[in-house]
Amino acid sequence: MRHGRLGIGTVIGSAFAVGALVLAPAATAVEPQSATLSFDCGSYGSGTATLTATQDGADATIEVSTSAVTAPIPIGAGAVDSTLTLTKNGSGTTEFTGGSNPAIPAGGPVSTGPLTGTVAAGDSLEGTSLKIVVFGLTVTCDATSGQTPGPFVF
Repeated sequence: MRHGRLGIGTVIGSAFAVGALVLAPAATAVEPQSATLSFDCGSYGSGTATLTATQDGADATIEVSTSAVTAPIPIGAGAVDSTLTLTKNGSGTTEFTGGSNPAIPAGGPVSTGPLTGTVAAGDSLEGTSLKIVVFGLTVTCDATSGQTPGPFVF
């Protein structure tokens, strides 16, 4: 008799475990996870940028590190507001925004992010411009190359 209860308990426990797996969200991925492109920031300089993307469902983040803009003075953490504009599926644009950055030493390359945005399955995004605001000063950088190895596909 006791053996029968153990069997029913095992079946019920297994059913709950399978149900939890079915209801768990599917893992999502972005490819490539990292890409580079070149920016021209006018009188502030030019250079390459590395974009690193991650995805969690419809939410995505992109971190930017660029040698196109360097800090003239030390910049504290969280002092940079940034907007990365990307072409979306070959037409139209989408923006990733944020106000987060690590501390940047004088002369150091500007790093910003995570910049957040929303994506849908199959979205193909490629960087076109980056706006950086530090201490009220706005620097606008325009992409002068396509992303390598290619656009982010979510």
